[in-house]
Amino acid sequence: MDSDRQLIHPLWLRITHWLNALAVVIMTMSGWRIYNATGFLGFAIPADITLGGWLGGAIQWHFAAMWLLVGNGLFYLGYNVFTGRLWRQFFPLSPRAFMADLLAALKGHLSHADLGHYNSVQRAAYLVVIADVVVLLLSGLVLWKSVQFPILRELMGGYEGARRVHFLAMSVLVAFIAVHLAMVALVPRTLLAMIRGR
Repeated sequence: MDSDRQLIHPLWLRITHWLNALAVVIMTMSGWRIYNATGFLGFAIPADITLGGWLGGAIQWHFAAMWLLVGNGLFYLGYNVFTGRLWRQFFPLSPRAFMADLLAALKGHLSHADLGHYNSVQRAAYLVVIADVVVLLLSGLVLWKSVQFPILRELMGGYEGARRVHFLAMSVLVAFIAVHLAMVALVPRTLLAMIRGR
């Protein structure tokens, strides 16, 4: 009984977390290689941190990881919605609580006693990253099948606009990952909990 109470992250959550992490790393690195083929923003990503070797190879990696991200993401989101976990874990969320937790975090006073409870900053960050992945997928659809999604394409400012939206959304995701990894370094037991569940 005591071990049941100590469970922080159930198995389904740990599996979806690590599959999402794998998919995002592959998509980001292959996406950087795809970006380098055009360099539409006037700079290049160092080739050593890209994946695919050439444009065709990068596209293959990108699409393979995309299907993993979509399938795994739909399962994660669906499970959270249908079990009510989404509302319990991520809401309520108020500007006042967010600012209080943000100030506490900046002062190093934010409690991490209960890893199963998300503070307001975590709630906001996870909700932003969920929305960001949706934007990535929608803008990616425009880049992949521009003719089939004309309304979506126009909402994003055309094909070129969609490229910029996609790159910006990817940048937001990479920034989230950097902050996420920094927080894991500051509170290492969060990594153990995401591996062992406890």
